[in-house]
Amino acid sequence: MLGNPVPLSDSALESGTEDIRESMLALLGDAGPKNFPQVTRRIRYANDIQALWYLRGDLMAALAAMHGEMAAREKIQAITRMFQGLLPNGLNSRHSPLVG
Repeated sequence: MLGNPVPLSDSALESGTEDIRESMLALLGDAGPKNFPQVTRRIRYANDIQALWYLRGDLMAALAAMHGEMAAREKIQAITRMFQGLLPNGLNSRHSPLVG
């Protein structure tokens, strides 16, 4: 479960959010800002953890274009795990029948 039953301190949430942001930007690498400037900008300036959560789809598309879908899916799964304990309960990741 990715939701957080115990409230996090503001500093813990901020630290987790920045770690995820940096990891997402690192996945785009040096080519990200040049080839996917909108995605890079949206990740860099996302206001909160929820905004980063919803940007995973955009990041997946960019990574798939750069590395192929299978590699992109693996990278997104690693990012998704980083959200554990940081999201409100309503934003839990659900198992998809499309992922097998």
